[in-house]
Amino acid sequence: MDDESDIYEGLRLRVTSGGLTPNTKLKPSVLRHDYNCSASTIREALFRLSTVGLVSFQEQRGFRVPIPTDQAQHELTHLRILLECEGACLSIRQGGIDWESRLTAAHHKLSHIEKRVRGSADHMPLFILWAKAEQAFHETLISDCGSDVLKATHAMIYQRFRQQVFNSDKKFVFVVENIEQHQGILDAALMRDEALIRSRIYSHLERNLVFDMPPELPKLPY
Repeated sequence: MDDESDIYEGLRLRVTSGGLTPNTKLKPSVLRHDYNCSASTIREALFRLSTVGLVSFQEQRGFRVPIPTDQAQHELTHLRILLECEGACLSIRQGGIDWESRLTAAHHKLSHIEKRVRGSADHMPLFILWAKAEQAFHETLISDCGSDVLKATHAMIYQRFRQQVFNSDKKFVFVVENIEQHQGILDAALMRDEALIRSRIYSHLERNLVFDMPPELPKLPY
């Protein structure tokens, strides 16, 4: 493997889906053999991953896979809720039939995989497929928000969130709830109901909040 983007994606997938366990030291001199490339290429990819929070870096300790914490999980969940609610509402206002069709298609694929997971005794072969389909659905949900910054920020937060909750995700404990909740989010989007979609996004993600949320502020007039 010698394409730098493939190496980056390969490492990203490993640190977010359990291929490398938390607190594992990431040594470019060792990892280079997995990708048939130079240590400097691995080091550059790890630096890129560290800038988006998927790899931790300290001068004396080098690169490591981040250790999940309650605080990080709570903050990332809260941010994801805020970004998805805003992005979904803006997409409802600005998205057309094309957005609706793309969202419906993304949900169809996700729903098919989740139903296969529900009927399977061995979930792990389906995990990567599910993770990609779940991300695609939520990214499509906010895709017509009109803000590249919001979408880029959401993509970064989503990856860090998924890294934090991997251990619970891989067990698919919530697969039945997920099927119902993803359908509910789709229905709210197609109904163009902003209040309902905010409520359903929050209900979908709130189980990942670790601490109590502060009292809700008055709604802004827009």
